[in-house]
This record gives sequence, structure tokens and C-alpha cells, in this order.
Amino acid sequence: MVAMKRVVVGMSGGVDSSVSAYLLKSQGYEVLGLFMKNWEEQGADGICKSTADYEDAAKVCSILNIPLYTVNFVQEYWDLVFSHFVEELKLGYTPNPDILCNREIKFNVFFEKAKSLGADFLATGHYCQTEGGKLLKGADPSKDQSYFLHAVNREVLHKVLFPVGNLPKNEVRKIAGAQGLPVHDKKDSTGICFIGKRNFKEFISQYIPYKPGNFKNLAGEIVGHHDGAAYYTVGQRKGLGIGGPGEAWFVVSKDIDKNEVYVEQGADHPALYAPGLLAKESTFIPPSFPFRCTSKIRYRQEDQECVIEAVENNVLKVSFPEPQRAITPRQSIVFYDGPVCLGGALIEKALK
Repeated sequence: MVAMKRVVVGMSGGVDSSVSAYLLKSQGYEVLGLFMKNWEEQGADGICKSTADYEDAAKVCSILNIPLYTVNFVQEYWDLVFSHFVEELKLGYTPNPDILCNREIKFNVFFEKAKSLGADFLATGHYCQTEGGKLLKGADPSKDQSYFLHAVNREVLHKVLFPVGNLPKNEVRKIAGAQGLPVHDKKDSTGICFIGKRNFKEFISQYIPYKPGNFKNLAGEIVGHHDGAAYYTVGQRKGLGIGGPGEAWFVVSKDIDKNEVYVEQGADHPALYAPGLLAKESTFIPPSFPFRCTSKIRYRQEDQECVIEAVENNVLKVSFPEPQRAITPRQSIVFYDGPVCLGGALIEKALK
């Protein structure tokens, strides 16, 4: 039993954070729930279902007999995450707002709020683990979220608990059901929070105006028309609206200055693959070069063998024995040593 240790649990209204709160209380911690609102609601249903999620969090906290506080970080989220997301899109990149949200909001300003409530630890329902300040993969490989947390300050991780990180998802749901928690069968949230279930292009057009241009193949032939290069990403198939015979079309590259999107047919077209990449803003610098480890260039990807080499100006060159598909600028490459998440970097460009 852990006597007199106070833990603030980030309550999202989902099953993972709810079971996290239950497990910590059963282990003897003093548990406080804290619900965070990051986005202003618009429309009857509201973006991110924040009202419904708060109500679910409140029901769980009532059952567990723990207090629930709320905090509004709408302005911070706008300034630190959303504005950056839009600016990156305008530049032709494909940013990952979830990684930025974890670094700047959940494990920064939210962490500071938890400390102001006298917390010894912050806990969340992420599927990760920690050991001596190191970030480890979650035990359930289908739910591991270390990719999204690779940029979190390692000093903060010393004060973070991931109570469900060592459990498979089905066990988490069983625990919730056994304790009578109403969220035991609630669907997991997916996609980008502030977009929800709406069409990505329609939502983003509120912030980035349509700018009609051409889809071209690599031979320079016009094969279709688009609403703006900023709306498309490398590897994209859906939503291109290019007809004709043959295999489906995929985005293989973009020229944001010329507002042109280059496409080719076939999911395995050679133009979609590259043997390496350049990355910067790294949170991991190898102890020596070349450095061998594994990595992911997108969430849920199987670990890929790679070799990291140093390039001037703190840029890393990463090479792969097996060419990688759809390497996308400003997505993250995250490095691993077995179960240990070493850190990551922002992809600058693919090396053909």
C-alpha cells in the first residue's frame, strides 16, 4: 500500500483513464480526477464530445468516490498546438497534433496544474510504461502509445504513472465492467480531436482557403484537379477524385510553391518508397555513430531496423535496410531499443 501519496488522474471520460483511477485508488493512493477541456464546442453535438465526456468522467468519479476538478486549456491548446498545426499545413507539411498536445499540454501545462493541486504524481490512461524515467512500450502491442509520447520531457516522466500500461485492452474493459463503470464498453476515440468525425478538408478550409491546382503524374501530365496542395499528404489514396482505368491513384509528392500534387497509380509504386530520410529537432542523440536500433515512421507500424548517422547542424540521417513507404515530412520518426522508447525526431525529407 502507498500511504498519503496524492495522484491526479487525467480523466477523459474513457475507459482507460477510468480504470487507471480505480487501480490507483485500490493501491492506496489518494486520487483526484482532473478533466481537461482543450477545444470550444461548436454545433449541437460539440467537437470532441466534451460535454458528454465530462458527464461520463463525473459518473465514474462518483462511483469511485473521488473528487473531479475541471480545467480549461482552450487558449493554450490554440496557441501551442492548433495554430502550429495550421501553419505547418500551409507550408505543405503533415504535422501530428497528438504528439504536440502530449508534449505541450498534457505533460506540461496540465502537469503543472496537477502539481498545483498538491499531486505527487500525474497519471493518465495511456498505454505506456516507465522504468527509471525511461519510456517503455505498452504491454498490449496493438494499443502501445509510446510513439505519441516520445517527445515528453524525461524529467516529467519521473512523476508520471501509466496504470493500464501493463495490461491488455480487453482486461481493462473487464475490470471496468466488474466495477460497474458505465464506460466499460465505450468506444475508443479516434482521429484528431478538434476535427472529430467531420470531413478533414471541409474543416481545414475554414483556416486554409481553397486554392485549386492540378494533380500531375511524374511525367508532368495533368490527371486531375485538386482544391489545394495543403490538403493532401504523401501516401494518400482517399479523396483524390481521380477517375479512369487501372489501379488507384496515390499521392507520391507535393510542390507547395507551385501548388501541384504528384500522383501515381498503385499502392506499391516505386515513387512511394525511399531507403532513408533526414530528420531534425531530435529528442534522442545516439552515444556514437553509426547507431543501430529500430524505429517507426508512423503509429502502429511494425518496428523497422535502421541506422542513424550524424549530419551537420543537428540533423540525423536514418537509413533502412528495407525501403520505407510514404515517408512524410514533419511526421515523427521514433526510435526504439527493444521495449525502450529512446526518443524521436521530425522528418525533414525522404532520401531517394
